Amino acid sequence: MVPGLLLLVVIGAAAGLLATRLMRVNVDLPSAMGIGVLGALFGGLILRLILTAGGWMVTFVLAVAGAMALIWIWQFLRK
Repeated sequence: MVPGLLLLVVIGAAAGLLATRLMRVNVDLPSAMGIGVLGALFGGLILRLILTAGGWMVTFVLAVAGAMALIWIWQFLRK
């Protein structure tokens, strides 16, 4: 459980950087990584239950999708 969670955090940090760049959100590095980790937890745990797919590439794609969803929700609530 712990190694999987640690991997999810590392993948989430990278996913946050990618998601903030794809959505053209200007945030500092720690914020981008935090968004990615939260998005990875959302995308990697919640959506993985739905898709029941495995592998680090699928986890990365779901983490990016989760981070992008989190950014979208954050932007929507800020308006």
